[in-house]
Amino acid sequence: MPTATANTALTGRTYPPTEPYEVGREKIREFAAALGAQAGDGDTAPPTFPIVLSLHVMKHVLDDPDLGFDFARAVHRDQRFESVRPVRAGDRLTVTIEIVSAESVDGNDIVTLRGHLREADGGAPVCTTTSTLVSRKEEAA
Repeated sequence: MPTATANTALTGRTYPPTEPYEVGREKIREFAAALGAQAGDGDTAPPTFPIVLSLHVMKHVLDDPDLGFDFARAVHRDQRFESVRPVRAGDRLTVTIEIVSAESVDGNDIVTLRGHLREADGGAPVCTTTSTLVSRKEEAA
């Protein structure tokens, strides 16, 4: 019998901003190399670089026992980026994570998280990441 454990009551919960993360040229180069992309001038990050910040925080949210999401059984369903401006070396950024939705469908838990990346000094928006993950139900033995 499928079991759903995601706490749907947490939809809408927002977690406080992280400590500032300073974007370094070497991190940009490493990320570009992992993608097989050119590092360019080393000052401007690839458009998907914000996932470096968001994913770290999202993992902590998904591990929150209050949410009840089994990250060990998770698969990535969707990823979106809405950039206001490019991320650049020297940027100091914070991330605020919001649980957009938490639901169970046919015993599978589906959680959508949105990361709001902002400048640490002044709070101007830089990028929004939206990730949807599915924790697959356990198969009957």
